[in-house]
Amino acid sequence: TKLAVAQNFIKKVKTAMRSMPSWLMLPDVVSQNKQGVELSNGSTIKAVPTSDDAGRSEALSLLIVDEAAFIRNFEELWMGLYSTLSTGGRAIIVSTPNGVGDKYHELCVQAENKENEFNFIKLMWDVHPERDDAWFDNETKNMSKKQIAQELMCDFAASGDTFLSNSELEKLSMHIRSPIERWGPDAGAWVWKYSLSEHKYIIAADVARGDAADYSAFQCIDTTESEQVCEFKGKVPPDQFAVVLAEAGKRYGNALICVENNTYGYATIMKLVEIGYSNLYFKSEKDKFNTLYGNKSPEISKIGFQTNAVSRGQILTKLEEVVRLGTVTFYSGRLFDEFKTFIWKGNKAQAQKGKNDDLVISTAIATWLFEADPKRNKTSVDVNSAMLKAFAVNKKSVPQRSTSPWSKGFNPHGVYQWPNMPASGSADGLDYGWLTR
Repeated sequence: TKLAVAQNFIKKVKTAMRSMPSWLMLPDVVSQNKQGVELSNGSTIKAVPTSDDAGRSEALSLLIVDEAAFIRNFEELWMGLYSTLSTGGRAIIVSTPNGVGDKYHELCVQAENKENEFNFIKLMWDVHPERDDAWFDNETKNMSKKQIAQELMCDFAASGDTFLSNSELEKLSMHIRSPIERWGPDAGAWVWKYSLSEHKYIIAADVARGDAADYSAFQCIDTTESEQVCEFKGKVPPDQFAVVLAEAGKRYGNALICVENNTYGYATIMKLVEIGYSNLYFKSEKDKFNTLYGNKSPEISKIGFQTNAVSRGQILTKLEEVVRLGTVTFYSGRLFDEFKTFIWKGNKAQAQKGKNDDLVISTAIATWLFEADPKRNKTSVDVNSAMLKAFAVNKKSVPQRSTSPWSKGFNPHGVYQWPNMPASGSADGLDYGWLTR
């Protein structure tokens, strides 16, 4: 990936050539430098650092890409490199894993499923003849789980800095199912369960411009059963997205709709107000009453969920907790795919370059609303109900304990003599009025 790495590769090639037996009759070396070797038969061996135009002007017979999972912009680079093999060349791509969702991972998955022409070879730590369990135990003492997965186990899922852990991703994958209906623009709305009149629903939306790389998306959660019932992902203008949201809201019993109140979200919210959809999310009931029923014009800034650096961290933290604890069941394969490429970059969780997080953000808003409001949170209601049922009043009278040292005005600890202790009117003849003074 760097010039020094490329030059080191050429050193290895030269060592290998010098070590070959004489009977192989290798061509003579015509010229050589730190980055290449030219042979007398016209063949050349070059090692080049990563760049946008690496190898583009070549007609290669063999291409070797080293540590492909760690090459920045490898997807764009591979598009150019692949064309250099059009004359019949071959390619060897080598790397330790670096999470899921990148081009290297994609090529490996396709190769393993026989969907491309690569032969997938997985070399774990134990293929080395001098490594046994004792070596592994000693080697991993000071290694993190990520390092073990990456350097020794060839585990893609556990090797990356994904927002969700490998176990949490596995949990999600177990619930994936195909939708029972698809509707809306480009059939972008997926339905897993239809509306039930006795159930309550919330819809959270992330709005995009409609003609760029991002998508507009929403999640519909059944708060009664704590499960995902509908989802949308598509490229539609913000005002048309409002119509899609209103349709989903009507389908699910006039569901509460919460739109991310950002630049494009304003247009969606204004359209929802214009078409008369009244069950919109407000941070306070006062704002909702003044906006919808007051004499003033609607205050769009009061409607929806405002995402900033603080609130974004809060809703993502809640989302991770909900997934980890299994509070809400999710069925979407599209959402699962976004989670696989939703990673930590420094201290910020975001989509990998070239990937999307629209479903993740809309899901985060939905789970935040679901968990934050006890009236719509089935888990909180169940917990509160159980606590109330556990309360009881014991009206059984307590017999007077005449033998108690307290009844004689005696403090068994010998620390303090409570005043007026021998008083009538209590079960054991003591006055406990001082407790409430």
